[in-house]
Amino acid sequence: MSREGVAFLRPWESGKRIPAPRRIRDVKELEFAEFYRSSRDVCLRAVLAGVGERQLAEDLVAEAFTRAWAGWAKVARHPAPRAWVVRTALNARVSWWRRRRREVALGEGHDVVQPSGEGDGGLDPSLLALLRQLPRRQREVIAFRVFLDLDTEATAKALGIAPGTVTAHLSRAVATLRGHLVPTPEAGK
Repeated sequence: MSREGVAFLRPWESGKRIPAPRRIRDVKELEFAEFYRSSRDVCLRAVLAGVGERQLAEDLVAEAFTRAWAGWAKVARHPAPRAWVVRTALNARVSWWRRRRREVALGEGHDVVQPSGEGDGGLDPSLLALLRQLPRRQREVIAFRVFLDLDTEATAKALGIAPGTVTAHLSRAVATLRGHLVPTPEAGK
């Protein structure tokens, strides 16, 4: 066979075995997987600061990421997808609380699972305890402004409140935390 004939041989005509085509993952799936990898811990810390319970925060973040996947085309175009996930998780918390409110408490003699105390998403336990004492809206503002590093405008938009309200809640929360965390000069005497 001439050289020219070899150049035009198709792989199946050459007698060589052709590997089966590999499935190429969908671009949407790859984008979401990267978003999830880069955002999960940040979103978890933000929700943990908002709700104060590790297991509940993990459940809420998992549900929020599930919803994000279901509507990825819309969420991907959102100006702050991480904020969307955190807001969705905090909204799911309200739904969870409403369902829980209707539950019947168990009587004496039933086993109750105690929290394991295994890590709280990288948060100092004393800081987490102080965050739990803050009012809900102040915790949410701290979660968006500090943990997600959003500006005042983006936080206000994500929470559905005025920018001035975000500033006021942040100021009050920081003052409360500072009062508990920073030693006063009189305490050192």
